[in-house]
This record gives sequence, structure tokens and C-alpha cells, in this order.
Amino acid sequence: MDETRATHPIECPAAGGPRGRLALARGTPAPPPPDASPVTLDFLKPVIGPGMAEVDQALRESLASDVALIRQVADYIIGGGGKRLRPALLLLTAGATGYSGREHYLLAAVLEMIHTATLLHDDVVDESSLRRGRATANATFGNATAVLVGDFLHSRAFQLLVGVGRAPVLRIVSDATNVIAEGEVLQLMSSGRANVDESAYLEVIQRKTAKLFEAAARLGAVLGDATPEREDAFARYGMHLGTAFQIMDDVLDYSGDATAIGKNLGDDLAEGKMTLPLIRAIQRGSAEDAATIRHAVEGGGRLTDFRPVVDVLQRTGALAYARDRAAEQGRLARACLDGLAPSPYARNLLDLASFAADRAY
Repeated sequence: MDETRATHPIECPAAGGPRGRLALARGTPAPPPPDASPVTLDFLKPVIGPGMAEVDQALRESLASDVALIRQVADYIIGGGGKRLRPALLLLTAGATGYSGREHYLLAAVLEMIHTATLLHDDVVDESSLRRGRATANATFGNATAVLVGDFLHSRAFQLLVGVGRAPVLRIVSDATNVIAEGEVLQLMSSGRANVDESAYLEVIQRKTAKLFEAAARLGAVLGDATPEREDAFARYGMHLGTAFQIMDDVLDYSGDATAIGKNLGDDLAEGKMTLPLIRAIQRGSAEDAATIRHAVEGGGRLTDFRPVVDVLQRTGALAYARDRAAEQGRLARACLDGLAPSPYARNLLDLASFAADRAY
């Protein structure tokens, strides 16, 4: 599988010193004061809050359209918030490599457009009704509108990329979008099937989710003229970070607070998705436990199936296992930062890896 494809595991060898540790040097400049911004993670606001406000402005300017419905839906989606992790990751890696221009704001906006387009299409395919604590675009405006506005976001993103005029940037993003599309199809092929194993699961999430994290981190390194070795280390950091993030998403679908995570618990089960907690429970549970999960996944996860499945996950330690796997991915991500020059950006990258693997929302 070539470099444009997600693989696992993707590890970063230690580059001397304790793995994943980064001691901030004395005299490191204090980060700028907090600023009102779209950043939803408090620990990121002092360092990239002002930059994320620039990204938000670039998003709104870029989504201007003569078509009123496109403007309405785009405003609805962008105004819905979200963690904005992919744009944040691009800004952090660019800052960590010493980049001082402004192109990263536009590229971060491009990544958020692509991510948002995939969410629009996902929600249509999954028939989702709630995201980020409010009605999805397809539930509000209809499936046809959601799909077509998703197409608009994709095409506008590539218009902007052409304007940047950097072949490596265009290659990174176009490769990522192709891999993401493949991941979507792989997930669709496995929907309603209970015989998915952990390797196949990782293949899907590394293509579908982690690939855009990888692209964000690599883009930041490219903008900062990082060495090929550092660029690859950042890309691996992004892949591990995205993998940890998705595993925790799948854990929270069975153990989170619906208000905090902004979606209905049990959505994955209702959509017949065989995620890591279910895979582990089948491996560790009794024949009766496995039958409970297979019945739920293959039968479309009716509301009455959710509580019995959660009982199996808790009894078999499957949720704890998945959390441990997320933590492992977080550790691998931090190891990829070994040897990185100390800075507030580098510290935030370490903190982000910890957050992705140990979060409640």
C-alpha cells in the first residue's frame, strides 16, 4: 500500500530522550492572550485562538455564493461549530515548524470544507438526525439539498487549492480526499455485518477519519519547509491522532452523555456499524453475548437492542479495551514529536494527543 493509503500500525521511532516528552525550554515566549474564536478546546485558545478566527473568516468569505440556498445551508453548517480539530492541527504544525505566512488560514478553511462535506454526505447515508446537538442539514433542508451543498463545498475547496498554486499541497489534499472516499465505501460494504475484525475496522477509520488529520499535519510541515523526516513524523502524528479520536468517538457512542457529545447514543448500532467495542465484546464474550451483538448489528440496531448491547460491552470489558487502544494511539502520536523544538505549538500538539485519547465529548 503506498503512502497515500492509511495503514496500521504507523509508529514513530523515538528520536532520543523519553518517548513523547517535550520539555519547554526556559525563556520560551509566553503565548498571546486568549481571543474570542471558534476554538472549542480551551487549552488551544491562547496559542491559536486568533488564528482560528482568521480561519473562520476565510471560511465565511469562501462560501459566498449567488445561490441563496447554498448560503443558507453553508451558514447553518459553519455556524454549528464543532471542535475544528483539523484546521487547528494545521495551524499548530505550521507554527511548530516556524511558518509565519498567511496561507495556512486558507488551507485550514479548505480542510474544514472537505470535512464538512463528508459529514453532510455521511448524515444522508446514515439517515442521521442530530449532530453537534442540533438537527442535521439533511433533517433540516432535505437529503437532496444536503448532498448538493456537500458537492459545492468539495468543488469550492479545490477552487481555493488551485489558487494557492502549490503542487505538493494539491497532491496531499487530493490524495486524502480519494482515500476518504474509499473509506466511506469500505464502511458501507461492512454495514450490517458482524464479522468485521479489528484489522478491517482500523483500515476503515484510518481511511475515513484519520487520513484528513494526517493531511492537516503534513500540510503544516510543508508550509514550514520542514525536513522530509519531520514532515513524515508529523504525518504519522496526524494519523495516530485521528485514529485515537475515532476510537474514542466509537466508545462514547455507548458510554457518553448525549448532550455533551451532541448526538444520539446508539447511532452507530442503529446504522449497523461494527466498531471496536463490539468487535472486542464478540471476541471476549460468551456465545450468548456474541449472539446479542450479531442480532443488533445485523438487524439494524433497534432501540430495544441498545441496553442489552451496552450490558455486554461492560461485562466483557470491551469499552475499557477500546479506551486502552485509543490511549496507545495517543502515545504513538506523542512519540512522533520527539526531537521537535520546544514551543507553545509543540506543547499544544502533545496536549491534543492526550485529549484525543481521554475525552468525554
